[in-house]
Amino acid sequence: MSIEAHLATLEKKHFALEEELHAAMNRPSAEDQSIADLKRRKLRIKDEIERLRSTAH
Repeated sequence: MSIEAHLATLEKKHFALEEELHAAMNRPSAEDQSIADLKRRKLRIKDEIERLRSTAH
């Protein structure tokens, strides 16, 4: 898989997690642990995107 394709996949996952996080935060029954897990997963993907972008240049 090329770096560009990998970046595109990661960006889609990041966007999906953003949507999932937004929905979870708007649910009154959302657990703090679940929200924290979503935030951690989103941050890991963001870090991976940034790492790939810096190595691609």
